[in-house]
Amino acid sequence: MTRRRWIAENWDEASATLVGAQAEHLARVLRAQPGMTADVVAGGRVFRAEVASVSLAGEASPGETSAGETSEVRFTLLAELEADPALPITLALAVYKFDRMEWAIEKATELGAAAIAPMIARRTEKHLAQAAPKRAERWRRIAMEAAKQARRTDVPVVHDPVPLAEHVHAGSEATRIVLAEQERTTTLHHALEEVLASAGDRMPALELAIGPEGGWAPSEEALFDANGWRAVSLGPRILRAETAAIAALAVVASYLE
Repeated sequence: MTRRRWIAENWDEASATLVGAQAEHLARVLRAQPGMTADVVAGGRVFRAEVASVSLAGEASPGETSAGETSEVRFTLLAELEADPALPITLALAVYKFDRMEWAIEKATELGAAAIAPMIARRTEKHLAQAAPKRAERWRRIAMEAAKQARRTDVPVVHDPVPLAEHVHAGSEATRIVLAEQERTTTLHHALEEVLASAGDRMPALELAIGPEGGWAPSEEALFDANGWRAVSLGPRILRAETAAIAALAVVASYLE
């Protein structure tokens, strides 16, 4: 078995465990056996690890008399590996068409976002706003799979969706930036240069707000302004919401990494 990266649900100083769907895939599809090695993320740290035992729900594992109700693969942690931290960026996404939003969450995870905060905006379609709370767990699963694929040492926090006003009003120590179609003078590049200059040797925490299809309502633009968010432009072209999210995150990553 090649050394893939897995994100443990449970761990201590010497071992880590995968349960449920991850364990099922590792055991049934990849045929994990004791002694095989992999990279395992445990508590935000990544380790070279060795499979210690495999237990499939409804089956007895080799050397065991019975299996538990939940499939489980247990690893012995061998050595900690050097790993890159997530970027200190929260992506605040107005909820839009779910297939496109899921793509954006996946790519934002690959690019290193630390958190994703879905918001119900004025122009979020009504049926999407109503269905969004039930989608949060799916979004978290997408982030988990993307984090494994990107070999991250963590999984971005995907918050429950909330009304835009609630999120905008919430306190934050991050520098908060909103992409706004109406902004013509301040570019994201220019804003980032100012943020980094004022931060000195510190790594600044940032939050980027991306609007829904149709953009922000005028009342929302006023709300951002009243709460200290800085409006910036990505350029003269009008981008889809998911394109804007990834383009903006890539620009920020180029400054921070």
